[in-house]
Amino acid sequence: MSLNSSSVSWSIIQTRPHKLTLEILGHHGCKTWGLTRSPGSLVSFFAETTIRKLQVLACTDGLVLLYVESSHGTPMYYVGNPLFQEWFRIPLRPKYTSQFVEKLRNYERFSDGGLVTKMQSGIVVSYKVVWLIAHAFARVDFGIYSSDTGEWEIKKVPCLHSAFWFSHHKPIALNGILHWLSNLTGSFVAYDFYGGHQDACSIMHFPDIAQDYELPRFRRTITTSEGSIVYFNVFGGNANRRLRVWRLVKYTDGPEAWQLIWEVSLGSLIKLGVLYPVVMHPLKSEIIYLWSRIKKGMVLFNLRTHKFSLHKESEDERKCMDGCTLSFNWCNEYMETVHRDFSPSFQGGPNLLLASQYVLPRWLHRLPRPQPS
Repeated sequence: MSLNSSSVSWSIIQTRPHKLTLEILGHHGCKTWGLTRSPGSLVSFFAETTIRKLQVLACTDGLVLLYVESSHGTPMYYVGNPLFQEWFRIPLRPKYTSQFVEKLRNYERFSDGGLVTKMQSGIVVSYKVVWLIAHAFARVDFGIYSSDTGEWEIKKVPCLHSAFWFSHHKPIALNGILHWLSNLTGSFVAYDFYGGHQDACSIMHFPDIAQDYELPRFRRTITTSEGSIVYFNVFGGNANRRLRVWRLVKYTDGPEAWQLIWEVSLGSLIKLGVLYPVVMHPLKSEIIYLWSRIKKGMVLFNLRTHKFSLHKESEDERKCMDGCTLSFNWCNEYMETVHRDFSPSFQGGPNLLLASQYVLPRWLHRLPRPQPS
């Protein structure tokens, strides 16, 4: 279902821990909520004890997963709804002592950044916090906390590419499924935590890896738009630069998994220099966000009309093409620190997720909690 793009506030968030700020670009003043400040500014947290570390691990369907460390070194995980300032501390298993969690978090094949939800009529009715340990022999172990049961479950799942997962890979959550980029340049991995019958990971190859396909200009990544996983990249030389956008339509490893939804010339944007792909608009798949390094600004490009607008951090806040007001927060500084990471993956190095989206829900809802036994 396509949503009114001006109805919901959302943010572009960076995925590198301890670099500047979480939200690098926010949309506010939208139809729903009528917020006077950006969604990222709502992610405030009032701890019950003195803390020495706070890290945002995931943002999914309006919920936020936090890692918090007390001044005594006690690890704590919270899931919250920033609109209500409602936070719930996730109970850890007895064996998860401070020393055990610290050891896990320092392990390069461990990730604690998974948060998936179950939606009904636009409302989150359940969520799961997911920990991952990837093994070298085609297997991953998932530690899964469910808001339905209030309990942890350990699940051992076959996965062919598990040897190529590392903790710096942040997953993207969509429809109860987590998606991880692989160190193998041509593929990514997915697992459905609400599917019930999935006994192995799904491996999807990107649609442009065929031998007769021209090489992309940038490192491969994924984003979300209108309820689908989307992959986009730039192809061709400077005089014939084209943007191609694919939508994932089936979780299978083959050409039928992808649908090419846009192929557009970027000739009208050539004066803006190299344009780095950032994200798609989460609610309107015809709008793409590109970073112009020479102009030090974010380019919003409408793939249908070919119209574009350039927004800079140094300018006053103003409306953008989706009807919301843009506000920047260290966006230029962040893009300067990561622009080299956009270099094509065939030159070496893994695929990377450098930006994702935090979208506020359309409907008010309380945080799901385990039913008392």
